[in-house]
Amino acid sequence: MSESPSLRLSQSAWLRVLHQLIKKPGSLMGLLLLVVIVIAAVLAPWIAPQNPYDLSQLDITDGRLAPGAESLSGMTFWLGSDDQGRDMLSAILYGTRISLWIGFCSSLLALLIGTVFGILSAWNGGRIDAFIMRIVDIQLSFPPILIALILLTLFGQGADKIILALVLTQWAYYTRAVRGNAMVEMRRNYIAAAHTLALGRRRIMFRHLLPNCLSSLIVVATLRVAYAIMLEATLSFLGIGLPVTQPSLGLLIANGFDYLLSGNYWISLFPGIVLLLLIIAINLLGDALRDITNPQRES
Repeated sequence: MSESPSLRLSQSAWLRVLHQLIKKPGSLMGLLLLVVIVIAAVLAPWIAPQNPYDLSQLDITDGRLAPGAESLSGMTFWLGSDDQGRDMLSAILYGTRISLWIGFCSSLLALLIGTVFGILSAWNGGRIDAFIMRIVDIQLSFPPILIALILLTLFGQGADKIILALVLTQWAYYTRAVRGNAMVEMRRNYIAAAHTLALGRRRIMFRHLLPNCLSSLIVVATLRVAYAIMLEATLSFLGIGLPVTQPSLGLLIANGFDYLLSGNYWISLFPGIVLLLLIIAINLLGDALRDITNPQRES
């Protein structure tokens, strides 16, 4: 049997996508910005001046120092310090690392769960399809932040708890996206040819049908990562996400909220800027991928 259509994500397809991303100024800026942020977050333990999670390195007398100020020990706080004497540059690097980790992990797990249910729903049809899609419709009728608030109230604080809450909040979006693409792909000739050759059900579903749904699914996943990071920041800002000993970007913004009117703007401002740049970079990349994978886009 001949290979499936050109939507299969081969090496040449990845090179074509990368070439298209580089050609567009907006997507190139988003890609470079995201790469810089991710590298800085991954290398945080080596490039950060301070470990903000090590309480023995914090000195309360260094609290709320302005950007560029020096502590009594001679350390320079280039972005200032928070009320606990935590270096804001170090806290932002570590906080970005946590936000990225939670966003990517929750989106990946939700993607896997949603893909399985979406493929099963499209393939089986009938009652199974109706049952799965009614659950999806019910979940999507509620605001995601409301579901996450309820789940975290039950689970408690912690990175693993918030990842679980985000997975349970997002899987329905992937299920609907995968089902829609699978329904279209199942009408194509290569699926009929696979049935003619009496290939196994699992082989057709996961070796032929699923790879041809990945192109548009990656676009959805990219945009949902940005939403997951933003939702985690919102939950942490409300004080029900991560504990104060492991601040993400949202919790860092919340820590400085009470000091905005007292002139200590940097505690919330700099984490807010990094969060904004991160969301913009991912959205620019997602929008560019959507244009590239859209067969009806203008050439």
